[in-house]
Amino acid sequence: MTRTDTGRPVHVRWFFIGTVAAGGVFGAFARYGLGLVIPAPNAWPLPTLVVNLSGAFALGALLEALSRRGPDAGRRQILRLALGTGFLGAYTTYSTLALDAVHLFMAGASMEAAGYLAASLFGGAAATTAGIWLGAWLHRRGS
Repeated sequence: MTRTDTGRPVHVRWFFIGTVAAGGVFGAFARYGLGLVIPAPNAWPLPTLVVNLSGAFALGALLEALSRRGPDAGRRQILRLALGTGFLGAYTTYSTLALDAVHLFMAGASMEAAGYLAASLFGGAAATTAGIWLGAWLHRRGS
């Protein structure tokens, strides 16, 4: 459990709760906005796929970059909570991924649903790995 210098766990400190919530507000707005501008061809959930893959990439890059700069404290901790837990936590959406898959299955589009799930799961793992690679590469380049 992450603790601050006061010894109280982060998850019970109002400042950190507010930091996550503020990041979450912006992440939710970003997801909603992208959902409006990215087309969903033939009701296929492309917006959710794009959001989740880009979020996985960004989270991998963010956490790798922060971890290479030192311990999870001070500004790094605030950035992790605001951007990682807050913004990217609200930006990405497992619940919509699951609902979209159910809708595809219920519409009789089993192959499309399976492809969507595979693209989301394997693509998410690949995007996270690419983000981690980018964070490490940027760190090596800056050192």
